[in-house]
Amino acid sequence: KVRLHRRRAYVLTTASFGFVAVVHYPTGRRYWGTAIGPGDDLFNPHSAEILPDGNVAVACSTGARVRLYAASQGPRATRYAEAELKGAHGLHWDAARGVLRALGDDELVTYEVGGTAARPTLERTYAVGLPVGTPGKTPGGHDLFPVAGRPGRLWVTTNAAVFQYETKGRVFVRDYAGAAEISRKSVKAVGDDPRTGQVLTTVPEPGLGETWWTTTVSVHRPESAYKLVDGGIYKARWWLPV
Repeated sequence: KVRLHRRRAYVLTTASFGFVAVVHYPTGRRYWGTAIGPGDDLFNPHSAEILPDGNVAVACSTGARVRLYAASQGPRATRYAEAELKGAHGLHWDAARGVLRALGDDELVTYEVGGTAARPTLERTYAVGLPVGTPGKTPGGHDLFPVAGRPGRLWVTTNAAVFQYETKGRVFVRDYAGAAEISRKSVKAVGDDPRTGQVLTTVPEPGLGETWWTTTVSVHRPESAYKLVDGGIYKARWWLPV
């Protein structure tokens, strides 16, 4: 995903076998990066977020934790604070409230960030359970992303559906435009383009190299799609560097 930090655009990326990086756009210069458990997927970073002080949070699904790295201290900074979160998948810095939100298998958690930029701390302050799609099964949170043009709302995808979460009322809703087409099982990525209102989603397809891959980025309102010729992807984002 793309984030603006101190008037500069950065691309944030993660990979299953431990790679996490924040790079400047368009130069490609490294802002910060690391390898968490290099060579295996025991941590499995799924998402990253840059905070106002320049530190970087990472959600590790298999590792069941959220880490906050002191990335402000340099491109190879290694110090971090961490908190446990089962199936950690998504991260979002809520600038309006000054908190970090993280999505796991069963809950959406709010963390207060404390300490200093060089020695950050994470404190879990609130959590709300995700809607259960199938009784007895984990909700399986996947993607967490702000709703464009709707301050206080976040996209939340689970194994069963696509919701919007109202941070003020602390409730999950499906009252958004296009819900009938957008909300479906196993959506791995969701986001709306603030310029057009179009929403993109990705859902895994059978028969590809990995069970989480797709060759299709679905676009809604109106309905269309982008198709890959070969290979497969997990997530997609609108390219909005400025």
